[in-house]
Amino acid sequence: MPLLCCLLLLAAVVLIILIDAIPIFADWLSRIRIGRYRDLKEWNESVTQRGAQWLNRTPKMKVTDNTRLVVIDMLQGNYTKNAIQHWQEAALLIGLSEYADKNQDRDIENEIRKYVKAKFDSGGNWVVKPRHIDGAIVAYAVMKQQCIDPDGFKPAFDYIWEFIQEHIGDDGTVMYRKSMKNYRYVDTIGFVCPFLVAYGLRYDKRECVELAVRQLVEYERHGMLDHHYLPSHAYHVDHKTPLGLYGWGRGLGWFAIGLMDAWRELPAAHPDKPLLEGMITRFAAASLAFQGAEGNWNWTITRQESRADSSATAVLGWFLGEASHLEHLAEACSKGSQRAASYLMKVTRRSGAVDFSQGDTKDIGVYSMLFNILPFTQGFCIRMMNDKGRDQVPA
Repeated sequence: MPLLCCLLLLAAVVLIILIDAIPIFADWLSRIRIGRYRDLKEWNESVTQRGAQWLNRTPKMKVTDNTRLVVIDMLQGNYTKNAIQHWQEAALLIGLSEYADKNQDRDIENEIRKYVKAKFDSGGNWVVKPRHIDGAIVAYAVMKQQCIDPDGFKPAFDYIWEFIQEHIGDDGTVMYRKSMKNYRYVDTIGFVCPFLVAYGLRYDKRECVELAVRQLVEYERHGMLDHHYLPSHAYHVDHKTPLGLYGWGRGLGWFAIGLMDAWRELPAAHPDKPLLEGMITRFAAASLAFQGAEGNWNWTITRQESRADSSATAVLGWFLGEASHLEHLAEACSKGSQRAASYLMKVTRRSGAVDFSQGDTKDIGVYSMLFNILPFTQGFCIRMMNDKGRDQVPA
């Protein structure tokens, strides 16, 4: 019996060590010959195919930065969270939709239909209703699909609108969480603004569009660094104090998503279109000013010493590509987007997975120091490369 106990204890120790060691070894192995891509078309195909494989089997993203005794986080339920998956899946979904629409790819359309079938029932309702604001970005991604009829999912969209209304604070803007009612996060702009504009225009709810514009305008007023136009991570609604970093890379990404997709959804004659265009002009100039020599943005974009972040680079590269359709931004933004693509090719694994994205943020001002694959990054690389007006010539 003592021998059996010793063997079981030894087996448990070996298992715990393997749980820690296998992911580290797998990352090392997968990074051999990283950055072999030289042709944008080949890279686009590889990144897209990897994204398609992930859509219905999205890799679980860690909540903690722990790389030792990971089994404890697993047992405590702190290893992953469903809310993280919402924005990961949404980025893949909308990126793959834009690729399939541009390239008439039936296999990817089938993956999209499979995803939608798993998330919604026959009545167009959520199979599992989102419990956080993050769900709005998934709803927006579904609304943008060309291979399905989005109106069939109106009950799910209505639920998201009702859920957002429950999160509107006394200042008339949307909270990130009810438990954090005194803070306004830059993340929320990316989560809700595109959905609000698309939903409001599609179903004739002007108040939705007005809420999206208010969310952006209020953040510009209270959450931006004077003279540099860089968003802070958050701000306090009572005393308007900025919180967290100015220049957090993925924070710029969330602002870019909310601003650009909201602007793209508005018709040319909409009275708020020029307002958002002015914000795009200012934000494009700020983004270009802090782009690195290799075409990347760092996780803290104002510090050259900080690590490059592929998630920030993918989103801001996409943003600049979209901004280049504005005549006065065309040349500078087009070059900036192409430089971002050139950098991202250099950090793409043989498998087509884009590497070295910052991990999940823990709290305001508490940022991950792990850099690995991120489905969100994959989705925005696909979006960046499949803008219908994009020139497929590397910088």
